[in-house]
Amino acid sequence: MKSMEVRIPHSLEQDEVRRRLDAAVVRARDEYADKVGAIDASWRDDGQLAVSLDVMGMAIDSEVEILLTELVVKLQVPGMAGLFAGKIKSGIEQRLVGLLESSPA
Repeated sequence: MKSMEVRIPHSLEQDEVRRRLDAAVVRARDEYADKVGAIDASWRDDGQLAVSLDVMGMAIDSEVEILLTELVVKLQVPGMAGLFAGKIKSGIEQRLVGLLESSPA
């Protein structure tokens, strides 16, 4: 497994970040269901969002933590997916920057 971390700055209230993340998970399930299968996401007691999905038979687990001024995404990707670490990271950055900078959804 390869560990990755992505940090995205934001200036939103934590409740608004959480609301946007919830909406993004619903959209991702609709948009990518035929490509990645089930996307499991749940809020843990410590306030982190645990997300897991399966891409081409490889399980990818992540946790998302909302801090006061940034969002921290930590991922565990299987060895083969590690070959695409740069692309995975830039894709996450692009989507989350757009999510956090846009007007309320």
